[in-house]
Amino acid sequence: MGDRILTDTGLYLTFRLGDELFAVDVSQVREVLEIETITAVPNAPEFMRGIINVRGSVVPVVDLRTKFGMRATEETLDTRVVVMELDMDGEATVLGTLADSVHEVTELSAEAIEPPPRLGSRWSATYIKGVGKRDERFILLLNLDKVFSFEELTDLATSRVEGEQVAV
Repeated sequence: MGDRILTDTGLYLTFRLGDELFAVDVSQVREVLEIETITAVPNAPEFMRGIINVRGSVVPVVDLRTKFGMRATEETLDTRVVVMELDMDGEATVLGTLADSVHEVTELSAEAIEPPPRLGSRWSATYIKGVGKRDERFILLLNLDKVFSFEELTDLATSRVEGEQVAV
């Protein structure tokens, strides 16, 4: 079945972007919020939707669909903001990502996770650290530290700092 990429059983938050089911390690997730008003930030990258107020802190919100070359997320009753913490050169960066819907926290064993396919995938193997299988469904495990470059995270952090001067 190929080389295993993870050795331990892990907990993952699953969410949907379009027709695909994605997951991130729950250790990177701070909370899941219902969609609220997102304040646009001038000159932000296309994938950055803006900023939100999370209990007095300004948090940048990104649209992973746009980042992955899909049509922008349309806000529905199921749309959620998944607030995550990423490592930016040894420093924690908090950001929200839009999800079409959030499903569940699920446990995946190392045996249930395969390396991403090298060919025939529309998702960059850089962004995907593995493919899990649960109940006949494939779950793409995101490597969030690779989805955004250091420069992009720096830009988001700068937008957040500049945004703190704006009432949200």
